[in-house]
Amino acid sequence: MSTVVIVGGHGKVALRLAEALTGQGHTVRSTIRNEAHGADVEDAGAEPYLLDIEGSDAEDFAEVFGSAHAVVFSAGGGGDGNVERKRTVDLEGSLKSIEAAKIVGITRFVQVSAMGVDEPVADDAAPAWRAYVEAKRDADAALRESGLDWTIVRPGRLTDGPATDSVRMAPRLPPGEISRTDVAAVIVAVLEDDSTIGSQFELTEGDRTISDAIASLP
Repeated sequence: MSTVVIVGGHGKVALRLAEALTGQGHTVRSTIRNEAHGADVEDAGAEPYLLDIEGSDAEDFAEVFGSAHAVVFSAGGGGDGNVERKRTVDLEGSLKSIEAAKIVGITRFVQVSAMGVDEPVADDAAPAWRAYVEAKRDADAALRESGLDWTIVRPGRLTDGPATDSVRMAPRLPPGEISRTDVAAVIVAVLEDDSTIGSQFELTEGDRTISDAIASLP
């Protein structure tokens, strides 16, 4: 079994992902910026590692990554309207993670992004939304150009619904939603399937099993 580092380990998708991975026997290191979140990470079966994404550099990330087999970047600046954190967390956190993976020789890197971030942002969009879209877009572009064995997962609107194993994935999809549990299951499947290396896809609920949906990717 492998060791996977989840950056942004206290997120709702990340906690479900940790539980799914550890349930299959993998070792998971989950980064947190608040020591109080450690108990939730441990309850999901993962090992919490304190790491302030904004206040740390790539070398600090590399110390946490160590000899892991894969990195999942699932961090986000939150929905508090803080424009600056969209850059320092969603973009710069990804860039530091990419650099750290290179430092320690990890090649497998999965990034959780969002639907539609390559589309133009409306002129009247809220500043925080514009910053979020631009940060995710630029982080994805940096990962594609990194030389790592990357996969970019771009889910639609996230819900707290149950696992369904009924999804749809393609480079472009109409707007839709998907449960965080299904997103976690897709990430697990992606990590175990090297055919997804170099794939970027949007993800919503649908009518295919995860394995069939992956097999349908171009």
